[in-house]
Amino acid sequence: MKFNPGISLKDLATLIVAEYDGDPDFQVTGLNEIHMVEPGDVTFVDHPKYYEKALNSKATTIIINKKVDCPEGKALLFHEKPFDAFIEIIRRFKPFEASNGFISPKAEIGQGTILQPGTFVGNHVKIGKNCLIHSNVSIYDHTVIGDNVIIHANSVLGADAYYFQRRAEGYKKFESCGRVIIGNDVEIGALCSIDKGVTGDTTIDSGTKLDNHCQVGHDTYIGRNCLIGAHAAIAGVTRIEDDVIIWGRVSINKDIVIGKGAVILAMSGVDKSLEGGKTYFGVPADDARKKWRELAAARQLPDLLKKIR
Repeated sequence: MKFNPGISLKDLATLIVAEYDGDPDFQVTGLNEIHMVEPGDVTFVDHPKYYEKALNSKATTIIINKKVDCPEGKALLFHEKPFDAFIEIIRRFKPFEASNGFISPKAEIGQGTILQPGTFVGNHVKIGKNCLIHSNVSIYDHTVIGDNVIIHANSVLGADAYYFQRRAEGYKKFESCGRVIIGNDVEIGALCSIDKGVTGDTTIDSGTKLDNHCQVGHDTYIGRNCLIGAHAAIAGVTRIEDDVIIWGRVSINKDIVIGKGAVILAMSGVDKSLEGGKTYFGVPADDARKKWRELAAARQLPDLLKKIR
């Protein structure tokens, strides 16, 4: 998420009630999680395991819960609870904005686009030309949809990321401030859910088609011309490259890359990154031919045990 305008280090420290180390006029121009940071961004770290990663990242401002030396060219904000401070910044720069009707007057809807009855379009949404949005679709704030997109009934674009930090008193919600971006010529089936990015974007690129009941987690990227079968569950921060086919009821864990042209057969569970151009099957998913040989061997075990006895 980018700030418009930016904010000085001193003013940001005042906002979250933190001490700081750096030039008071040092400019902070955005906010992002550690895996998405760019120069100008503020990020946070609250566990010693990740101190070095955060301090050496592209982020130029780091909220941290330990007094450390400030890296050259950066700034530090010292706060007892960096996670809470980060959430406070999100609430300040991207507060929830209530809607007063089904179609926000702040939305931009392209020529030739049809919105069927019951469709909700939130604030600052952009929908391209010649789209067909079926009944009872919910399109949350800041979502961007390209041209010639079809979205079937009861799908939800832009719900919050499923992201919580465990505390002694319960779970603390990570407020989502990212977006959903849909490319041109995408089709989204009925009852699909595509969560917004936590601080960045969840993207479905041009030409991709989703069947019914698909879940796409926060900050995931799905490339061009992919096919996603019914009941597929794709966790957050996953990258699916172009021309991938994912058949029904496939589950994909977080932080995984699926290479270009891969095919994942129905009912598979993916727990690690997969190379492109191959077909996969099973739990955990592996080369399909290897898995079929394993299954064939397993069917012979009862007869082998009888012979041993």
